[in-house]
Amino acid sequence: MAKNVAIVGVTGAVGQEMLNCLEKRNFPVGELRVMASSRSAGKTVTFKGKELTIIEATTSAFEGIDIALMAVESDQSKEFSPAAAKAGAVVVDNSSAYRMDPECPLVVPEVNPEAIKNRPKGIIANPNCSTIIMNVPVWPLHKVNPVKRIVVSTYQAASGAGKPAMDELAETTRAWVEGKPIEPKVFPYQLAMNLFSHNSPIGDNGYNQEEMKMINETRKIFCAPEIQVTATCVRVPVMRAHCESVNLQFSKPISEDEVRAILSKAPGVKMIDDRKTNRSPQPKDATDNDEVFVGRIRKDLSQPDGCGIEMFISGDQILKGAALNAVQIAELL
Repeated sequence: MAKNVAIVGVTGAVGQEMLNCLEKRNFPVGELRVMASSRSAGKTVTFKGKELTIIEATTSAFEGIDIALMAVESDQSKEFSPAAAKAGAVVVDNSSAYRMDPECPLVVPEVNPEAIKNRPKGIIANPNCSTIIMNVPVWPLHKVNPVKRIVVSTYQAASGAGKPAMDELAETTRAWVEGKPIEPKVFPYQLAMNLFSHNSPIGDNGYNQEEMKMINETRKIFCAPEIQVTATCVRVPVMRAHCESVNLQFSKPISEDEVRAILSKAPGVKMIDDRKTNRSPQPKDATDNDEVFVGRIRKDLSQPDGCGIEMFISGDQILKGAALNAVQIAELL
């Protein structure tokens, strides 16, 4: 049955990918209403060979919409999402505005699809990109042998900060090659040929917001408030697709072969793990691909009880980390 769909923020990197995902996955769209700021109103985007005119996003623009995909910042989502829900739409929100709201499910379709049923506010939250990419391969392992502790370090691409950040990385890389001065504007520091701690604010506990998102969201998605999670999030000079080094402590001993067997059948996971050629997931593997790539699976030698596993993963932040996950939620609806 066809659904009337709205994309709010269609001109951004995530909004553009939402549009592409709806088309590639042949989502049953009736009317597609594309929205953005007043600056973009009147411009056009193409969907299935037809030009659609962008309208200005307003709180009164959601009448007749069944599913509203939000690809905007938190403050804008707080304005538009309740209005869309009040008009009768189910909202899938990509911002952080409602992720920790107890009345809004936080959903990764490969992990907790049943959570979409309980949505008293009519809003379903899309998790943080790094959280999604980590949870897709960790969850199938957790189901078999509960994970007690996760230690994760991220290597996050410019795409996580949107198209302006991607443009800045390209421009500053050219400037570096040509020996010109580099003046970052989107990021606080030069990203070209450099890396730095994730540029979200640091709290009193010393963790930045991105790290706390991974901690708190994983506990909510897994329905496991007791799981121990610690994260270090870093920006790296990669255009698109995040990587993560993940260390897991399981409740019981687990072998590398068991992990490989579980992940080889896990939805949304693809293995690249060749020790002979030292081949493991890279951002270029994940870019423009739906799956989360997993490799470097090995025992954690610092856990002699056999309960520790290390792995390295990569996933497209704009796709599975954002737009694709939202469209998969829409498919569940």
